[in-house]
Amino acid sequence: MTEINGKTKVYGLVGHPVEHTLSPLIHNSLAEASGHNLAYLPFPVAPDGLGAAVRGAFELNISGMNVTVPYKNAVMPFLERVDDAAARLGAVNALIRGTSGYVGYNTDIEGLYRALQSEDIRIEDEDILLFGAGGAARAAAFLCADKGAASLTVLNRSAEKAERLVVEVNRTRSRNWAKAMPLEAHPQLPQKSFLALQATSVGLYPDIESAVIEDPAFYTKIHTGYDMIYRPSATKFMRLVREAGGLAYNGLKMLLYQAVIAYELWNGISVPEADVSRVYESMKNNPPI
Repeated sequence: MTEINGKTKVYGLVGHPVEHTLSPLIHNSLAEASGHNLAYLPFPVAPDGLGAAVRGAFELNISGMNVTVPYKNAVMPFLERVDDAAARLGAVNALIRGTSGYVGYNTDIEGLYRALQSEDIRIEDEDILLFGAGGAARAAAFLCADKGAASLTVLNRSAEKAERLVVEVNRTRSRNWAKAMPLEAHPQLPQKSFLALQATSVGLYPDIESAVIEDPAFYTKIHTGYDMIYRPSATKFMRLVREAGGLAYNGLKMLLYQAVIAYELWNGISVPEADVSRVYESMKNNPPI
């Protein structure tokens, strides 16, 4: 590890809570591999202190920050400006120093895309099921629109929330390419072979015996399932996909690649895939608390 001294650049993660995060492992490992003199730390911030924390970090010359739940939207009023892609998503997860404050970016869409590519999962021309309509699902929906999926069906407990997301993504394609369904209507789906993106918190530790849909017969319609949860490493959703004969992956690489893209933005570099692979192995061997 590079010795910390007066020239060390400081980066960090703003969230609540953040003690469990793997982000320091990712960024500090990338810094060691690239020879950058930087240190990355978690910054737990209480909800009523977010604005003061962002302004104070800028005055303290913090070089850049990531932002995680519950602040990806709440941080936006405290920034100098927001990148167009982040504004479209309504969420920021990476801050870069501007002239009078931080500029907000979002690396979730590209992070998910790189993660899928690394597993040889294609978006183009695929019929896609998307579970959820929150922040992670928004990133996935816009990715599907941007990369030319054949169709997108958003399933969510709140059909109204799913419909709002569908209206937004349909505007990007100038046609009714995506549709919304209440989660309980899943038996109405045709007997196709779908790519499924699981973007809800169902199955997240400690609720490891739950899946967004419990019916094993449903999973015969899925050729590949990608669960954005990474704790546990094998969710019930993933197990049901595999038991029905499909391929299944967790979201650990999405976490990694969204961090890699932020690191690249901060340092003006392209991180070699060999370094990404080494960090991934470290992440698998150092699960979050």
